[in-house]
Amino acid sequence: MPSRLYTCAVLSAALCATLLSATASAQIGKRFPSERKVVRDPVTGTMLTFLTSKPHGDSKIYPTHPQWSADGKWVIFRSRLADGEALAVNEASGDIVQVSEGGYQGMLNLARKSMKLYFMRKPKDAGGGGLQIVEVDLARVFADSAAGKMQPAASYQRVAGILPDSLEAGGDMALDAGEEWVYFRVGKTEAARHLAPGAKIEPNFGPRNMGAGPNGIARMNVRTGEVRHVVSVPFQIGHIQANLFNPGEIVFCWETGGKSPQRTWTVLADGSGLRPLYPEAPYEWVTHEAVIGKDEVAMAIMGHRQIPGAAATVAGAATGVEGANPGQDDAWGPAGTREKPSGLAIVNLRTRQMTIAGQTPSGSGLWHVHGSSDGRWAVGDDFSRSVYLIDRRTREMTMLTTGHKTTAADHPHPTFNADGTRIEIQSAMLSQDGRTMNICIVPVPEAWLKRPAP
Repeated sequence: MPSRLYTCAVLSAALCATLLSATASAQIGKRFPSERKVVRDPVTGTMLTFLTSKPHGDSKIYPTHPQWSADGKWVIFRSRLADGEALAVNEASGDIVQVSEGGYQGMLNLARKSMKLYFMRKPKDAGGGGLQIVEVDLARVFADSAAGKMQPAASYQRVAGILPDSLEAGGDMALDAGEEWVYFRVGKTEAARHLAPGAKIEPNFGPRNMGAGPNGIARMNVRTGEVRHVVSVPFQIGHIQANLFNPGEIVFCWETGGKSPQRTWTVLADGSGLRPLYPEAPYEWVTHEAVIGKDEVAMAIMGHRQIPGAAATVAGAATGVEGANPGQDDAWGPAGTREKPSGLAIVNLRTRQMTIAGQTPSGSGLWHVHGSSDGRWAVGDDFSRSVYLIDRRTREMTMLTTGHKTTAADHPHPTFNADGTRIEIQSAMLSQDGRTMNICIVPVPEAWLKRPAP
């Protein structure tokens, strides 16, 4: 009978072989079988196209960034199917292709004018230097993968530049509409170097102990590798996004993990024009801003909390599911009730006017929001993980899909494609464990698409 030590050695060797095999197989251009399924929503009847349907643990790119490749054919997403790597799924065929090799961190950035993907990467070898900005040639990856003639990863991936460790860069990154610069967050030390003398540094805000500054935004030229500082602010920065239709314009937020004293901000790439995007009142809970057009930003003004002293309503009722109805802590202050206007708000970057496109009559209200770039539609999800479409011209609202499980690992995060005909969400509708999500496409109803444009 073999000794325990020998058995462990054999198991370790087998494990090492498995890990080496997995590493060797984690190659750019690797293809996976289609998981595409079309499912009828059991409540609304909407035909949902699940581009992934197995329990790998998939998630979409955040709604602040493009989801589709520039040709409109591929949806880029994250998944443990190729752990630590980016994947693409063809919307028509369901073919899945790995589109990175060597890992990535932070946000995946798809160009809208070229078939390129950008992301940050920390080199795995000790001598690899600072954080890399990597460019992927998606057109070549897809073509060579389909032909079964993949070249080494360096043939498709280019290091556009390296960020020194002193910048403490990381987290969100955004590709400018001109596709020459990327914007990224820098840490406290670098941000402090560019703050005005005597600037008041904000402390943490709220029960999650987040929000303290300073933070900053810098930019790097993806052609030359040049790095320039954009702006420093005295608070924690989150969700950096570029105006995808107007080069040189940035939107970002004061991140606290909940209600912020002043959530939304905008600044130009040269550091000028820093201002609150939507100046909010203490009773307003503003969140989940997303640039949706050249002049417009959608955001949620939450109405998810009970009005103190008022009769109980479903708007403030607990669901009984932990995490399904967040933001109820008294420490957030008086914000987030329906005593004041709430709903899916759209702010014009030029006129600074705000309009509310719609709001659910009950429940949490709209939470993660987006809109079509032609100005026709707006979309949002709520705490029940239902997704609602709004006709911005008539203010009509309809539920597109529901049943995506409040126990899901994340929220639907609805995001329009470029022509405003389809919406991508992440959904746990098909999961057996109630948590694992898949990538799902929800169509704008044909009858709505036939309506006259505004």
